[in-house]
Amino acid sequence: MKQVLAVDVGGTKFAAAVVAQDGTVVIRSERVHLDADPDAVLAAVVADVLAGPVDAVGIGTAGPLDPVTGTVSPVNIPTWRDFPLADAVRQLTPNRPAVAIAGDAQCMAIGECWRGAAPAGRAVLGVVVSTGVGGGLILNGSPYLGPTGNAGQLGHMTIDPDGPPCPCGNLGCLEVLASGPAMVRHALALGWTPRAAADAAELAADAARGDADALAAFDRAGDALAVAFQTTAAMCDLDAVVVGGGVAAAGPVLLDPIRRGLSRRGGLAFARRFDVRVGALGRDAGLVGAAALAFAQVSADPPRRMQAVA
Repeated sequence: MKQVLAVDVGGTKFAAAVVAQDGTVVIRSERVHLDADPDAVLAAVVADVLAGPVDAVGIGTAGPLDPVTGTVSPVNIPTWRDFPLADAVRQLTPNRPAVAIAGDAQCMAIGECWRGAAPAGRAVLGVVVSTGVGGGLILNGSPYLGPTGNAGQLGHMTIDPDGPPCPCGNLGCLEVLASGPAMVRHALALGWTPRAAADAAELAADAARGDADALAAFDRAGDALAVAFQTTAAMCDLDAVVVGGGVAAAGPVLLDPIRRGLSRRGGLAFARRFDVRVGALGRDAGLVGAAALAFAQVSADPPRRMQAVA
């Protein structure tokens, strides 16, 4: 059975795994890269899992990215600008195999469609809510990456034209309203006093306990996400939205405000018919999707519904 190396590059953590052709994660590692040299952390997390040659490599990464050159410029990793990520990972493997690269949320959507919670429908939006907010589209049953490989940049959809500035240069992006750090900033501004670390996990725990400021932060984020989902549905006629990423672990604390935001809005029936669900693969979704990209490079029978990646 073929095996591939999958790498997931996020704004806070890097993960790597060896994945079998049936989507099983054979071995996995994850390392935080904040306040560290991302190049060194990347090398370490790959070394954690790689014991020999693999058939191909798949990478899901925060963007923007150039899938032709394999370079990336993640908004939340400022030292990586036009960084040759695909080549860097290839050099870490003993046999220098083929490398495929796509957005981290695109890989999450691919993974959930292959092995997770996404339905076998024609149109699915995968959303990662974490250090940033990312999106990936499955249209007509296959990934839609776009001409530049950056389709689905949900986090940089304008939600509030007069809203706060985003590091991307725009104003009022979804990411500055609904990412984990954005929720924490808003809660602190309202007067939230965390019991421990001022992070999204603590904020979610306080919201579950009924803290008014924490709940208000999730309400604002949920409403912004609802706007983004319904706007995407109006354009893409979605069957489902699958939510993943670290903040999605909050469960109903995040999903209930999203659903309330959707219920407050009207709109055409086709743009309201999608359902919102939490992904089934958890932290492995992006790795499984990146593995599907890799298998599409080397298999005559790529994972079902992933044929358009090849």
